[in-house]
Amino acid sequence: MRRDTVEKPMASQESVLACDTCGLAQRVEELEPGTTAECIRCGSPIISRPWTGVQTTAALTIAALVLYVPANIYPILRMNLYGAYSENTIWDGVVSLMQYNEYFVAAIVFLASIVVPMLKLLGLLFLVASVRWGRGRRLRARTQIYKFIEAIGPWAMLDVFLLAILVALVKLGDLGRVIPGPGLLAFTCVVVLTMLASQSFDPKVIWNKQ
Repeated sequence: MRRDTVEKPMASQESVLACDTCGLAQRVEELEPGTTAECIRCGSPIISRPWTGVQTTAALTIAALVLYVPANIYPILRMNLYGAYSENTIWDGVVSLMQYNEYFVAAIVFLASIVVPMLKLLGLLFLVASVRWGRGRRLRARTQIYKFIEAIGPWAMLDVFLLAILVALVKLGDLGRVIPGPGLLAFTCVVVLTMLASQSFDPKVIWNKQ
């Protein structure tokens, strides 16, 4: 019986993956959007696939980029301690550290709170645009960009910085008047939108959109 050669990928594909928890290698079928494969031995998640599409990632990323500007321009906190009034932005914190000769700490705060989030958002926006209009060119380079975004993700201190602000609001309440600035709301939205945008992007679409 004659068999025709099929050049397109099969509808159902399997991959052999090892569980990060117990190390068991097992076959995992191609996942549908919004599903997660669990290890048959320990039950730990092996791989998951987001249910959202590139449109959702693009919307979340653009919204985070728009709010990134007021989050860094407007004051995060307004403090009135013992009659001394001050307004502070993220950049003001970096400058203050440099004035006290804490250059290393200032560089870390600058990179982790300003540069890294911007690189992450611009990288996600580039991936979304390349999936939409790239037509299958330089797929390996795009995959490396996605891996880079995943690698720098833990170094983004937006959520940690936000937690520090909330702690300051509680601890300094008895010493003086601490008022959230207009940049705090934008900063909070950037934190949430950045997390959602990163989680909503499915790297498989880099190779599927050819």
